[in-house]
Amino acid sequence: MNTPLDAPVNPPVEAPPSTPVNGTAPVHGTWEPRPAARWEDAFLSGNGHHGALVSGDPDDERVVVTHHTLVRPVGADEDRLPPRLAGALPALQDRLLAGDASAAETFTDGRPLQWVRPFHPAFQVRLRRPDGTGNGTGAPPLHRRSVDFRTGVAEATRAGRAGRAFVSRADDVIVQYVTGPDLTLDIRLDPRLPGAPRSLGVGHGAVLTAEGALLSLRARYPDSGLAYTGVTLVAVTGGTTSLAPPGVRVEGARSVLLLTRVRRHTGETDVVAEGRALRDLLTGDGPAENGPADGGPTGSEGAGARTARGTPAAPGAFAEAYDALLARHLSLHRTAYERVTLDLAADPAERALPGSELLTRPRSAALLERLFAAGRYHLLSSGGLFPPRLTGLWTGDWDTAWSGAFTNDANLNLQTASAAAAALPEVTEALASLVQRQLPDWRDNAREVFGARGVVAPAHSDGESGHSYHFNREYPLHLWTAGADWLLGPLVDHDETRGAHDPRTTAALAEVALFYEDFLTRTDDEGHVVVVPSYSPENRPANAGWGTVNAAMDLSAARHALRTAADRHPEHADRWRALADRLPPHRINADGALAEWARPDLADSYDHRHLSHLYAVWPLHEITPYDTPELAAAARRALELRGPENDSAHGHLHHALIAARLRDAERVANALGRVLDGDFFHASLMSAHYPHRHVYNADAAHTLPAVLIEALVQSTPGRLVLLPAPPADHPRGALHGVRTRFGALLDLTWTEDGATAVLRPTRTVRIELRTSDGAEPLDLVAHEDRVLTLRTR
Repeated sequence: MNTPLDAPVNPPVEAPPSTPVNGTAPVHGTWEPRPAARWEDAFLSGNGHHGALVSGDPDDERVVVTHHTLVRPVGADEDRLPPRLAGALPALQDRLLAGDASAAETFTDGRPLQWVRPFHPAFQVRLRRPDGTGNGTGAPPLHRRSVDFRTGVAEATRAGRAGRAFVSRADDVIVQYVTGPDLTLDIRLDPRLPGAPRSLGVGHGAVLTAEGALLSLRARYPDSGLAYTGVTLVAVTGGTTSLAPPGVRVEGARSVLLLTRVRRHTGETDVVAEGRALRDLLTGDGPAENGPADGGPTGSEGAGARTARGTPAAPGAFAEAYDALLARHLSLHRTAYERVTLDLAADPAERALPGSELLTRPRSAALLERLFAAGRYHLLSSGGLFPPRLTGLWTGDWDTAWSGAFTNDANLNLQTASAAAAALPEVTEALASLVQRQLPDWRDNAREVFGARGVVAPAHSDGESGHSYHFNREYPLHLWTAGADWLLGPLVDHDETRGAHDPRTTAALAEVALFYEDFLTRTDDEGHVVVVPSYSPENRPANAGWGTVNAAMDLSAARHALRTAADRHPEHADRWRALADRLPPHRINADGALAEWARPDLADSYDHRHLSHLYAVWPLHEITPYDTPELAAAARRALELRGPENDSAHGHLHHALIAARLRDAERVANALGRVLDGDFFHASLMSAHYPHRHVYNADAAHTLPAVLIEALVQSTPGRLVLLPAPPADHPRGALHGVRTRFGALLDLTWTEDGATAVLRPTRTVRIELRTSDGAEPLDLVAHEDRVLTLRTR
C-alpha cells in the first residue's frame, strides 16, 4: 500500500497564528464592485476535479462548469501513438555525431503536427430574473462580488439578494445557494459558450421533484462515441417551481440551492442515479422518497408542460444542507490553504481595495500579498485528479490556447514549483497521480522512439494520453528526454520534506535510470557518453537544427536522474553513479556564459523565452554560488544575455526563479516587475500568457508564490539559505509555514534591522546555514524549536 503524499511520517507541529507585521493582517480574498463582464474576470472555485467560473450577478448569474476530464476527442486513436523510429536511431546518431547539423529534421514518420486533445468547458448554469433586470443595463448598483480564498466561496450581493458558490473538496460537487425575498428565477443549463462546435449533439432534460427539480444536459461530441452529461439538483424553499423548457422557473421562493456534477462517458449516463446521489447530499441519510425514480416526475421534453409544484421543504432545511456541505468542504480546503501565509506590511487602505484597482498599482505591497494568496488558492483549487493545466482548471471558451494542455517542458513544472515549500501536498499528489497513470505510455515512448527500456515523458499531454505524438520539424519534442526527471523532481522534493520515500516515485526513478542505461551508449573522443539526439526546449542553436547533441538540460537531467535513482536503489547504485559520472561537463562559451549545448561547435541563441539550459541552477541545485562558483558565474552571465523574446509570463518568472538561486535580488525584482507592470492579471487574479491580458493562462498566477518563497527561503536536505534575494521594495515582512527539505517548518520575519527565523524540526539533522554573513553548521533536534537571529545586511 502506498503512503499518501499528504500524510507525513513525522507531521510538523503547526505554527501558532502569526502576528501581523503592521497590526493588520493581509487580505485572503479579493472583491469587485460589479459583475464580471468577461469570463476571464469571473471568480474561480475548484476542487481539482470540478471547476466553476462565477460571474457574480445575483440577477443574472452565470456559472461556467468545467472538469479536468473534459477534452474534445479529435483525430483517430491510432494517430495518438508515438512514432516508430527506433530502427532509424543509430543512423541519426551517426549523422549528428559526424556534424550533420540538420540530420534530426527528417527524423519523423511523416505525420503533420498534431495537438493533444483540447480542454473545454461543459456548460454554464444560468439563473436569471425573468423581468430582465439582470441584463447589465439599468440594474441596481451591485454592492460587491467577492471570493474568499480561505473558504473557496464566491459571493455576490445586490438589493437584498445574495448568491454564493463553491466547489466541494469533500463531496465533489458544485454548490450554489441563492437567497432573498420573493425570488423569481429562470434556471437552465446552457451549452452556448464561445467556440462550442455547432455539431455538438445537445439534449436537455428537466423534471420536477419533491425538492424542486432535476436538470440535465447531455452533449455528444461530433464523430465520437464519447459524451458528457451534467446534472443539477434544484432544491427550492418556498414558492413554486414549474417547467420552462429547457429549464425551470422558480417563483416566490426564499432560497434556491443547486448541486451540479458533470461526467464524461461513453454510452449513456443514468441521470436518475446521478440525481439520487445529489439528493443524498441534502440529508446524508439516503435517497429521497419521492425522487424521479419513484414519483413519476413530469418531463420537459413533452409538449412544453408547465406543471407547477409547491416546495414542501421545511424552513431552513436547505440552509442547513448548505451549511453542512460547506463545513465538510472547509475541513479540507481551509486547512490546506492556511498552512502558509505572506505578510509584506502593506498599507491597510490598499489592502481594502478591489483587485482591479490594486492591479493599477503594480508596486504595491498589498498587490503582491494578494497575488501570493491568490496563487496558492488557485493552485490548490486546480490540483486534484490532475495538476493544473495551462489554464489551471478553468476556461470559458472551447478554443483554449495550446489545447489547454499539460505542457511538461516548462509550464506545468513552473506552476507546481511551490508545492513542496508552500505546503500543498494536494498538488504534489495530483502530479504523482498523473505520472502513475501515464507510465505505461511513457514506456511506449522509450521503446518506439529510442528502442530503450524505461520511460520517456512527453512534452505535451491532454491528461488522457502520455504518448509523444505532438512534434514537427520546428518542435522535435519527441526527441526530448529530460521530461521524466523534471516531472519526478517535485515528488522527490516532497519526499525529502516529509522524510519518507513514496514507493511509486522510487519505482519510477528506476525506470528513468533504465532508459538512460540503454540510451547513453555513444561516446565522444574523450570517453564521455553523449546525449544524442538532444533537444533544448524550445530553442535551437544559431548554426544548427533543433535536434542536436548534448543540450545542457539533457546532461543535467540525466545526471540528476541517475544519481537520485542510485540513492534509492543501492543494488544498482554503483552502476548508475558510474554512468552519471561519464556524462560530459557543462561548457562555458566565449561570452563567459553557460552554453546551452556542451558541444563546442554549437552556437548559442540568446533571445528566447525558455531557459532550459539553466536547469542545473533551478529547479536542480547542481550549480550553486556555494558549491560551483565558476559555473554559477557563467549561469549568471547566461541569464544576463537571455532576451525575453515574446514577453511570455512563464519566461519572466522562470528567469526570476533562476536569479533567486544565484542570489541576484535585483534581477529577481526586475523579472517580477515585468509581470506586475505588464498587465498580466485579470480582475479574477488569474493571469494571462502575454502582456495586456492576452491569452488566459495560469503560469504567472501559479508560479508567483514560488518566486517569492525562493527569494526568501531555499532549502536542500543539507542546507538552509535565508534571504538569498530579499525584495528591496519590501523591507518588512513575514513568511509563515514554509516546509523545508530537511524536515522543518519555518517562520521568517524580517525588518530593516534584521531577521528572525523559527525552525520547528521533525527530525534530528545537521545542516549548513547560509546567510549574507556566510556559512555555519546548524544542529537541529526533532521537536525542539530553534530560533535564529540574523544581523542587518
